[in-house]
Order: sequence, then structure tokens, then C-alpha cells
Amino acid sequence: MDVGTRLQTIRRLKGLSQRELAKRAGVTNSTISMIEKNSVSPSISSLKKVLAGIPMSLMEFFSMDMEQDRHAQVVYKAGELLDISTGSVSMKLIGKAHTGRAIAFLDETYPPGADTGEEMFVHDGEEAGVLIEGRLELTVGSQTYLLECGDSYYFDGSQPHRLRNPFDQPARLISATTPANF
Repeated sequence: MDVGTRLQTIRRLKGLSQRELAKRAGVTNSTISMIEKNSVSPSISSLKKVLAGIPMSLMEFFSMDMEQDRHAQVVYKAGELLDISTGSVSMKLIGKAHTGRAIAFLDETYPPGADTGEEMFVHDGEEAGVLIEGRLELTVGSQTYLLECGDSYYFDGSQPHRLRNPFDQPARLISATTPANF
């Protein structure tokens, strides 16, 4: 997916200049420009910060032009998951067809060296996950935890947090957050 072109299109549809969006999001004008030109691939936290200036969730950003199915989809085949990846972290949303979801359920893959960004996430609600392949570092507040295959976590999303893979093998995580902000 072309994140830069999508951001530029949505920004223009909302009647915002690059400068206005940058001001609202608390980033530099050059940051918006570089993302739109695909000169940089924003981290998830950076993209969320930019989208907050529109305002728009990651879910809305990645599915804006998708048609909503009138029938509630129950089963999602592997190829039907909505790809909301940014940077090197692969994120696939399960349940894309459900409007008004209360939970964001994700299948995430972190290649060696990948992380969710320098800035820690903070959000309302809760977050939980189970590591099904590899190892990851989870930082919540000032504590860093080593997650190994089969380990899980659960914490209050208002605590600053991030994930990182400093290891030589990819890591795969199944996670859930409330509210559904993806």
C-alpha cells in the first residue's frame, strides 16, 4: 500500500494543507512532505500522531475506500486480513468488516531489528497479546520484559508502552487492544 499517496489524498479531501496538518499533529511540515513523497516510511506511532491531526484512526486510514459488507463476516481467510503495516512491522487486522468494533485484533510480525517506534504508545483501554513465534522485548512504563514463544501479556493502555525485536529471528504476535483504535 502507498501510505504517502493515501495520506496526501485524505489530507486534501479534508481540506488541509501540509502545514496545517503538521501544526495539528505536532510534527514538522517536512515530516508530512517526506511521508507523502514516500521518502520515509513512518513508524506506527508516527503515523498515528499524524492521523490524530486529521483526526482519523489507523483503521479508518487503511480502510477508507473499502466497501462495507452488509452481511457480518465470520471467517477471514489469511489473504482477507486488512494490511495496516507501517515501516518494517507487518500488522494485519482481523475483523475489518465489523463497523463499530470494540476490540482491535491483530496478527503482527516483527522482523529482526523492528520496533513500534521511538515514541511509546499511550491509549485508553487495555492491551493483551501472546507471542507465537520468536522473542520480543515489551516495555511498559519503565519496565522492560523479555517475551519468549508462548508468553503473553495484559496491561492498561494508559501506561506508555512499545515492542521491539532486537533478536536475529522474526517474531510473530497475536494482540488485542481496546478500544478498537486501529
